[in-house]
Amino acid sequence: MSFDLWVLLVERGWGFALLRGATVTLAVGLLGMLAGIIVAVPLALLRWRRLPIFSQAVDGYSILVRGVPGLLVIYLLFFGSIEWVQRLATAFGYQNSADDAYPFVIGVVAIAAISCAYSIEVFRGALEAVPVGLLEAAKSLALPNHVTFFRVTLPIALRLALGGLNNVWQMTIKDTSLVSVVGMQELMRSAAIAAGITRSPLLFYCAAAGMFFALTAISQTLFSHTERFFNRGFSRG
Repeated sequence: MSFDLWVLLVERGWGFALLRGATVTLAVGLLGMLAGIIVAVPLALLRWRRLPIFSQAVDGYSILVRGVPGLLVIYLLFFGSIEWVQRLATAFGYQNSADDAYPFVIGVVAIAAISCAYSIEVFRGALEAVPVGLLEAAKSLALPNHVTFFRVTLPIALRLALGGLNNVWQMTIKDTSLVSVVGMQELMRSAAIAAGITRSPLLFYCAAAGMFFALTAISQTLFSHTERFFNRGFSRG
């Protein structure tokens, strides 16, 4: 048994293929999550301020994306754009480059769109959870609104949002397995290819499960340390 594992994972190179797939999974997850947060923060501020029309538009986007399966979001983005992207790339002579890179690009965009929808709710909830007493204290000191926001509201809201962002990240890293449908060779697709060729599905799907668990466990540890760091000086009550 151990000899078979050595042959499959090392001599035939499937272990390296899984590691390469895990690297792609991590890259798509990190880039998608980062892009989602960058877009989610200003959108959450629009919802928090309850600006007419903008607030409703952001709310509609969040409800729509959270209300449909992530796989459907990926399909809509991919098949809704692949034709004109191919035409554009062909016109400029970059068809091969577009065919190679577009699954990764659309994977990052889809993951960003999904994580953004959930992050908006996390940031909005954190902004609304900032203690009113602190804002009243800042007002009593006659602090300008922008100083109150950047020195009081935003730092506290970001600290409160860490727990929710941890949940969004855990969901995001697992959602990356969905982008295999557009042909990107991430961890799940690598495991599926290896399982099909070697006819050892249990081995490679267990290996993929172990790698996903390792990624989420490491992420959980990092978030826990970060939360403890930013919660210094705050009581749990």
